[in-house]
Amino acid sequence: MTFQRARSEEQREVRRRTVLDTAAAMLDEMPVADLSLNELSRRVGLAKSNVLRYFDSREAVLLDLLDASLADWLAELSAALAGEAGAGRGLVQRAEHVADVLARSLAGRRVLCDLVGAQGGVLERNVPTGVVLRHKRSGLARLTAAADLLRRHLPELGDEAERACFHLVVLAGALAPYASPPPAVRAAYELDPAVAVLHAGPEDALRAAARTLLLGALPRT
Repeated sequence: MTFQRARSEEQREVRRRTVLDTAAAMLDEMPVADLSLNELSRRVGLAKSNVLRYFDSREAVLLDLLDASLADWLAELSAALAGEAGAGRGLVQRAEHVADVLARSLAGRRVLCDLVGAQGGVLERNVPTGVVLRHKRSGLARLTAAADLLRRHLPELGDEAERACFHLVVLAGALAPYASPPPAVRAAYELDPAVAVLHAGPEDALRAAARTLLLGALPRT
């Protein structure tokens, strides 16, 4: 794919969207650490210097992709919770129901979990303050939206909804590599199942984490 010079804001937005879509496709093939700006530029069909016209760095590309992935996840989560309403159930039953929906939605978004896992240690290490500030403001808005979704089904969470959402998303990023181990680790589990006592698939691991977080955040009354 090759591009002519972008002359309008609409054309620049098309370039930015193409870079993000290409990065997302690459993360279906490789971990975050293996995605290079050189290979991204080659696949997009732009010189590296031209990609840097739209993003300050590789990390800035991935931070924007993280924000877009969070927005997509929230839209899916809203529809899933609305379609599986738990009204009329007791408090614990509603919490477990919401945990199940959260686990299914996050387990199906490996790229989002990988990006969250890399956020603090990698993605925020090579970007200017302005990019970080924009990303943090957007992330806070996503967090508020997620907390509002939880409170519709678990109003008892109150002000703890934001904290529960934040911890759950961070846990999803941390659990992702453990829930999908590399071949050598899978082989070790097969040779000695005892060492796999805490291993679980992505959805099961996230379900257990979500239940623990939500039930732990509920009021002690």
